[in-house]
Amino acid sequence: MNQQAMMRLKKMQKQMMEAQEKLEQTVFTGTAGGGMVEVSVKGTHEVVGIKIDPDALESKEDIEMIEDTIVAALNDANKKIEAESQKALGGFGGAGFGGLF
Repeated sequence: MNQQAMMRLKKMQKQMMEAQEKLEQTVFTGTAGGGMVEVSVKGTHEVVGIKIDPDALESKEDIEMIEDTIVAALNDANKKIEAESQKALGGFGGAGFGGLF
């Protein structure tokens, strides 16, 4: 590998690390049940908050519905993380590292 290719590889590696760090610090919001439940999840998949609309809890029977809605909201947030990961880091993969070689 020549020196120019090595320099481009190091630059790309630095850009990839910066994109990964930014992604990890971003908080994604997932919602379900028409906004009944909202979750906040960092790009590292760490849950940092859950909000439940107080009007959603009228009786004890509603707890199972809320639990299912929380799961749906978490899945929604995780899909957003995956989509952003593909957008932010997808350009670093593929054959030849973006024309590097």
